[in-house]
Amino acid sequence: MLTSPQVLASGKIRGLLAEMRLSQIWKQIVEPRDQVFTRFQPVFATAHLPKLTEDEFKPFLNFSENHHWTGLHRQGPRLCGDMPKLRKILGMLLDETRPIQARLDEVAGSIKGFGEATITAILHVAHPTKYGVLNSTSEGALVTLGIYPKFERGEKFGSRYAKFNTILNDLARSVDCDLWTLDAVWWLLEEGDVTPGGPSTSTPVETLAGVAEVSIGASAMVFGLERHLHDFLFENWDKLDIGREWAVYSTPAKEDAGYEFACSVGRMDILAKHRTHNKWLVVELKRNDTSDAVVGQVLRYMGWIKKWLADPTDEVHGIIIAQEGDESLHYAVSTVPNLTFQVYEVEFRLKNPPPVTDEQ
Repeated sequence: MLTSPQVLASGKIRGLLAEMRLSQIWKQIVEPRDQVFTRFQPVFATAHLPKLTEDEFKPFLNFSENHHWTGLHRQGPRLCGDMPKLRKILGMLLDETRPIQARLDEVAGSIKGFGEATITAILHVAHPTKYGVLNSTSEGALVTLGIYPKFERGEKFGSRYAKFNTILNDLARSVDCDLWTLDAVWWLLEEGDVTPGGPSTSTPVETLAGVAEVSIGASAMVFGLERHLHDFLFENWDKLDIGREWAVYSTPAKEDAGYEFACSVGRMDILAKHRTHNKWLVVELKRNDTSDAVVGQVLRYMGWIKKWLADPTDEVHGIIIAQEGDESLHYAVSTVPNLTFQVYEVEFRLKNPPPVTDEQ
């Protein structure tokens, strides 16, 4: 039976479904469903797994082949580096004679790159009426809808997924929608009418004709567009001053768990842990929010970390990164222990193009 927040979410989902049927998402993501199942269900059949080849598995990780998920292809080389081990792990994952919680706890992190997004995408294609997908997009959607599940302190991946999957199945039944289509709804809710396979939202810095430099503390890094600061911070974390002391939070099931970390009170831009001390750090970018709003948001996240992730003796810190620090932000931050803010600088400069050669 749906809770009151889930009933409200169901109404929102029905509206999104109607909107999606008129969008490119329906054509490019929803309609290829049966084609994807027909191709890859035999690949993930338990009887076939002992003979699984890299050429059969690797295409599944590409959006052009799975028509649904981007980013999985980045893990291809690591996942396929030891095919006998991959076959064994997939056999454990897809063994329907065992409880899903036990299987997930056993396989998560067993191979570098075998995280929750890849694991649950495979589960979904192998058993599309039973298992939904857990990734950053679906987590963000449930946070946006106010129905993100509450987890116990230290709760394992298998148990967390079981709770998450129950919500997905309940929602799908309530709106008479299959789990594949529901997963496309999450994309529409979080990203709008832009298909996942479109141009990358984070332009590689080496392809820019003009570049900018961002300074955070003493670090200066190449930065493409100001609106991509969030991705830039994450992708270049270890090269920045902040990355010397702090590491982006990770779990066995998700190496980049600290990027857009979802919890029951929202989604943190970046969650990090100190490299040598028992400390946590919530990093939040001040976009168009008021100073009061962003301070309240960070304090809410810090409180959640203190209650649900940190040990009693751990310190929890917060940092607000803003384009400029107004008087209100100065006053607000000055009264809160362990909360600071830093200012980033964006400096555009023009570069001469490389000379034209005489070679043809």
